[in-house]
Amino acid sequence: MSRELTTAAVVAPVDARGRRRARRARTGGPDRRTRLGAIGMYVLLTLVALPFVFPVYWMFSTGLKTYGDVFENPPVLWPEDPKWGNYLVPFTSGPFLQQFLNSIYIASITTIGVLAVASLAGYAFARIQFRGRSVLFVVLLSALLIPPEVTIIPLFRIVSAFGWIDSHLSLIVPAVFGVPAVLGVFLMRQFFLALPAELEQAGRVDGLGRFGLFARIALPLAKAPLAALAILTFLNSWNDFLEPLVFLRTQELWTVPIALQSFTDPITGTPIWNVQMAATTLSVIPVLAVFFVAQRQFVQGIAGTGIK
Repeated sequence: MSRELTTAAVVAPVDARGRRRARRARTGGPDRRTRLGAIGMYVLLTLVALPFVFPVYWMFSTGLKTYGDVFENPPVLWPEDPKWGNYLVPFTSGPFLQQFLNSIYIASITTIGVLAVASLAGYAFARIQFRGRSVLFVVLLSALLIPPEVTIIPLFRIVSAFGWIDSHLSLIVPAVFGVPAVLGVFLMRQFFLALPAELEQAGRVDGLGRFGLFARIALPLAKAPLAALAILTFLNSWNDFLEPLVFLRTQELWTVPIALQSFTDPITGTPIWNVQMAATTLSVIPVLAVFFVAQRQFVQGIAGTGIK
């Protein structure tokens, strides 16, 4: 009798689960609701993304239009006869290729310099106890509150004193030790503060000094915030307009943001919009490439430094 009861107690839940699975298979069940929810979420995200994606599409399509099509009413979303040659005009009408390479060179060197300075300073603020550390860090962060327009005249006098006017050093050195580096110091300090102290204690047992702890333990663990800082620094340097406008004189030394405003009619000074939009589309490619390569590390780095 007890064996029969035991068998019935085991078989009954199995049969009930089987009936529930069969009912789900007939009605669609939770799997169907999950798929519908996912589809609805994708539709919602697509609608939210449209206001951000459409200007990029408009910039790209305008680069394929004739000058007259740019002013058509109603607007032409896609030209009937795309002028792909517009994307070659910037390279044939001036030193745009050299200016493009200038921006890549300046942004890359600036990024490497900021990573070196910010990682070292951020580790010092996070791990080394010294007098006035908190006050100095607050003073350092106050640089983020000062608009660059306020400091451009003192910076011009300093750069001029070093003889860096009309030189790429006027863009690289101030950026490596300026506001981009301050933001990097903050990001790296927040990350290093979150590292367990036991890791450094284990390194000290193995005989590592302060720099050894930084180079062999802390820095290898900081790949995510370093990637985030690299993207932010590269983007800031690539889009910089004010400093190149003030410091650079020779056209061959210009960067891309300055070069974009040079695509104008030589007589009227009116922008040649289709060529300018083609050049602008080309200028976006390096930034997108950097972001897509390191986007996962970028998200992890921002999350890991405590910025929400």
